[in-house]
Amino acid sequence: MTLKHLETQLALTLTGIPTAAGLEDRVVAFLEGWFFARSQRVQVIQDDGGNIMVTQRGAPTQQPPLLITAHLDHPAFVVRRHLHTRTLELEFRGGVHHAYFIGAKIQVIDSEDQPHGATILSLDAKAKPHKRVKARLTGNAPSIAPGDIARWLLPTPRIAKGLLHTHACDDLAAVAAALIAFDRILRIPNATHVGLLFTRAEEIGFVGAIHAARNGFIPSDARLICLENSRSFPHDSPIGAGAILRVGDRLSVFDPALTNTLADLFTNAQKKDTAFTFQRKLMAGGACEATAFAAHGFQSTCFCLPLGNYHNMVNIDGVLAGKAKARVGCEIISIHDLESLIRMIEIAATGLRDAVYWQGNCMKLMDRLHRNGRALLKPARTAR
Repeated sequence: MTLKHLETQLALTLTGIPTAAGLEDRVVAFLEGWFFARSQRVQVIQDDGGNIMVTQRGAPTQQPPLLITAHLDHPAFVVRRHLHTRTLELEFRGGVHHAYFIGAKIQVIDSEDQPHGATILSLDAKAKPHKRVKARLTGNAPSIAPGDIARWLLPTPRIAKGLLHTHACDDLAAVAAALIAFDRILRIPNATHVGLLFTRAEEIGFVGAIHAARNGFIPSDARLICLENSRSFPHDSPIGAGAILRVGDRLSVFDPALTNTLADLFTNAQKKDTAFTFQRKLMAGGACEATAFAAHGFQSTCFCLPLGNYHNMVNIDGVLAGKAKARVGCEIISIHDLESLIRMIEIAATGLRDAVYWQGNCMKLMDRLHRNGRALLKPARTAR
């Protein structure tokens, strides 16, 4: 499978949109245009926290829905106030190590989508609920107001040598994959049970996902596949080796029946199509919304893209070890991995409906092992 030009452009555009926890409006506006173009096929609802659910018109109510989920935010700054004409106080919503802040260049985006350059002067890492910075603007910018988003100053998103370099793969590349896959799923008659769930404020503690799990927004029998971007480790979860069926995170392991059934589906698909690749990994470096949903009783698991420059941090290990100077950079994913993720979603959408769940296949294996070896079993002799 190769991404079409319009699909590639969708990924480039989405991952370049400014967003922050609680301020995902620009991404939502993009999604609304996408939904409107398909309004005859889909219906869209929001809960009181701004989480968005997309279902297919005429979807069977008797069949448990399969929801492909992704979050709409990325670590970013939010303007708190003007301290002086050209000095701002901002808070940072998300997880980035302290070393990356002071001296870094950022881009403040006003309500008219005009960017304004600034440099971080100081960091208050102990501020609650979010760390705060002071930043010096490169020029006067009276149009900047509290609530405006700022992000690291980075090059324009681009694709080079099969890699997407952009502002926010996490999690907007996953949002792009969900849209592309869903567009294809809409054409499949037996996949009408599949929908999308987009959540808010993941980067500050799964706030949108928890809200949706508690307020009845998600059907109680739904199965959830959470799409993520997770830090790549070259010798364990390399970029370019396929998207990852994530079996757990640093907080939990995901639903074994759902996860193992998907592993069976992907392994069988790989036998038929050697161009399709995927990885199966724990990815314990961070936590995922699948844990939040599982904690609330939902059957959930995760697919993720192996990510370079996680949260825009270049050479994290070298910086933490004191061997490299901290600098920010574009997040990086492989286009091949993005294609793999889209294919995994399609396989799940069509395969889970009629799949023999993992316990059934595994029990056949257990029966065979027991049958072949049970003659060796006998009561142990009592030592005298």
